[in-house]
Amino acid sequence: MCEVDRVDGQRVAEAVAALPAMETSQEIADALKVLAHPGRLRVLKALDGRELCVCDLARVLGMSMSGMSQQLKELRRIGAVSFRADGKLAYYRIEDPFWLEVVETVTEKLGGVQR
Repeated sequence: MCEVDRVDGQRVAEAVAALPAMETSQEIADALKVLAHPGRLRVLKALDGRELCVCDLARVLGMSMSGMSQQLKELRRIGAVSFRADGKLAYYRIEDPFWLEVVETVTEKLGGVQR
């Protein structure tokens, strides 16, 4: 804790200039909230290098179809996954590998995958 109230005007100005706009900060926080769910993290890993239909994803993750659809909706909202329809089936895949890279980077930072 500072015991002296002394402000370095230049450093404060530089720090203020480096801040993203509040709206941008909120968008970032909202996107990170999407990733802050174990089910959605697992969906991204399940889709790593493959395309799966919703029913297959639900089976892989032990979720209901409606629960899986909710997780996928959130991941679509941030552009992490996309889908293609094939008749009555919807096949999902990683749309933007950035989001999977975020998950993998955090996993590595925390010391690898725990099962």
